[in-house]
Amino acid sequence: MRDAARAAQIARERQDRRDAGGRKKAAKGDMPKILMGGLKRRAEETAGGLDRLAERQADEASERAREARSRIEVLTPFAVKIASSNLPSGKVVLRASGLTGGYDPEQPIIRDFSLDIIGPERVAITGGNGVGKTTLIKLLSGSLTPQAGSVQIGGPIALLDQQVALLDRKHSILENFQRLNPQSSVNDCRALLAAFKFRNDAALQIVGTLSGGEMLRAGLACALGGSVPPMLLVLDEPTNHLDIGSIEVVEAGLRAYDGALLVISHDRAFLDNIGITREVALG
Repeated sequence: MRDAARAAQIARERQDRRDAGGRKKAAKGDMPKILMGGLKRRAEETAGGLDRLAERQADEASERAREARSRIEVLTPFAVKIASSNLPSGKVVLRASGLTGGYDPEQPIIRDFSLDIIGPERVAITGGNGVGKTTLIKLLSGSLTPQAGSVQIGGPIALLDQQVALLDRKHSILENFQRLNPQSSVNDCRALLAAFKFRNDAALQIVGTLSGGEMLRAGLACALGGSVPPMLLVLDEPTNHLDIGSIEVVEAGLRAYDGALLVISHDRAFLDNIGITREVALG
């Protein structure tokens, strides 16, 4: 943009020197009046044309700069800042022992399952469709009562299921954030939501009007955006039906989170990108 403006300025200065030469001749009486008038008009038209040229070149330079910035944004990994969960490395975050349960008491889909998550481990539950991954998550998170066995949770937990049920669909994203993080100021809420790409009026959208990707982003922001995030975050198939941009934001948020993760997913690239440290295969 500076180069375009400089080129236009040089052209203007050259034209001004030519115009000055014409004025000197006119002052000496060496030029007929009709020719003087024509030169004056041409000088004015030329000056106006140079101004328009400078504006056009500046606009073109601005557009090139905007395109360059957009390319840089695409090439630069998205990043989010999240407060620390303060999870000690040796703390037992979750302990499941002999867990058995399901929706059919006669044929429990989960049988005698045990799992410990200690410190900021990142554990993936994998397996084919129908092996009970979602049922297991519900048993572990307490939303489904086991028939046998026990589950102990060692600290605050947040669950992002496929319906993102922690969000109230009748209220805005900002209102949900404030409800789930009452200790955060309005400015803190706004800043965190902006980091998850809900800037300005976007934070005022009613949750029930959001797409699947937007809803998961909003749920993740609300779950992790407080002054002290939960020690354990549980996610059930978080990348289902998400666009690439939403997956990038979710991955960035999870990379910034320093607590323990328990994730159901069949998306190998997603699991790699969020730093899974252990897998438990069902079935």
